[in-house]
Amino acid sequence: MTTANELVFPVSQATGEAVEAEAVVSPVTFSARYDLDRTTGLISRTDHPLRGQSVSGRIFVAPGVQGGVAAGWAFLSMRGLGVGPSGLVFGAVNPVMVQGAVTAGLPIVAGVDPAFFREVESGDTVRVDPGQRCVVIVRRRAEAAAGDTTTESR
Repeated sequence: MTTANELVFPVSQATGEAVEAEAVVSPVTFSARYDLDRTTGLISRTDHPLRGQSVSGRIFVAPGVQGGVAAGWAFLSMRGLGVGPSGLVFGAVNPVMVQGAVTAGLPIVAGVDPAFFREVESGDTVRVDPGQRCVVIVRRRAEAAAGDTTTESR
């Protein structure tokens, strides 16, 4: 169900179950091998703008991906340790990243309307809905901080 406060953005590629969680938004492309500590779920690359932030239980958002085969096992390993993200949103994606997400049971969407990346911020509540081929900003971080209760609870 969508409310008047929600912002809905179409996606061209999607697989997995719907999930809703807090977003962590990277302004740079993502590499499962070089950006993550796969034992803690923390962004660990020293020059990454999100260094020290956790992806655990959150929806990870990035404009694109880098790299190859590490994603094929990194997400599965993180899920096993309970430190993985709950979903993935990318502007552009490669087949290896999709394979890694599917293997780990993570919902993943790509080919997202570029307006989404101008609107979403870390801390926003986001719903990834592959079945509806969309990603939704459910609640803005500022609304949550102000205690706004106009958005229906899920």
